Amino acid sequence: MLGLKAVAWWLTGSVALLADALESIVNVAAAAAALAAISFSARPADANHPYGHAKAEYFSAVLEGALIIVAAMLILHQSWGAFLAPRAPEQAKLGLAISAVATAVNAAWALTLMRRGRALRSPALIADAHHLWSDVVTSAGVIAGVGLVALTGTLWLDPLLAALTAGNILFSGFRLLRESVGGLMDESVPPATLERIRRIVAAEAEGAIEAHDLRSRHAGRYTFLEFHLVVPGSMTVQEAHDICDRVEAALKAELDSAIITIHVEPEAKAKQKGVPVL
Repeated sequence: MLGLKAVAWWLTGSVALLADALESIVNVAAAAAALAAISFSARPADANHPYGHAKAEYFSAVLEGALIIVAAMLILHQSWGAFLAPRAPEQAKLGLAISAVATAVNAAWALTLMRRGRALRSPALIADAHHLWSDVVTSAGVIAGVGLVALTGTLWLDPLLAALTAGNILFSGFRLLRESVGGLMDESVPPATLERIRRIVAAEAEGAIEAHDLRSRHAGRYTFLEFHLVVPGSMTVQEAHDICDRVEAALKAELDSAIITIHVEPEAKAKQKGVPVL
């Protein structure tokens, strides 16, 4: 796709199409980083990383966000030069047709990446899909705009489109950085997911009294959960363990790749403000 967009720019001389090609350079670098991160994150837990290597994917997403911002700066520089010395695009029909083919392929690939990234809960794949889809949106706008330049002869539209492309890329880059840093900072699961977890614990922990101090975090495709489960003081270890097994099975059925830690406490530890067991 990078090669096709480069040919489209070479044929037309359009700075907006050059901006589109520059973003594709970032796509290539980001995809390489994502591949390396996913390969590393797939390694099993070891003595030095007992919780696994899943967070490596967030580093890839942070790098991709930084690369997006660098690409936007390069595009703004090119658009300013073209605004000072505008030129009409050459061989516009052929160049735009080639760019349209590249955009259509990128759209199909972005949707594939997003579908697989969500299924695998992979931050690196989802980040790559978001980046590629922003490329599709800007490419469509560039194609329409350059076509308008060729039809009307309004030359300043070309650098303006390049600058707007850079603005959209910057927005995408900052959003990606925000999401990736959130993962590195052990953000909790979304409120809706947390509420589902509370309902499952309340429904499945029959025999216990309450659950409290529920904490969660993400690490790549894994969700880490931990909480305290209060049981009657007279309950045997085996009975308490059976309740924990039942709760864990229900949570893992709801949350793929969940890693759960439950600390059992006697009824004297009840806080009366946790999850009451139904």
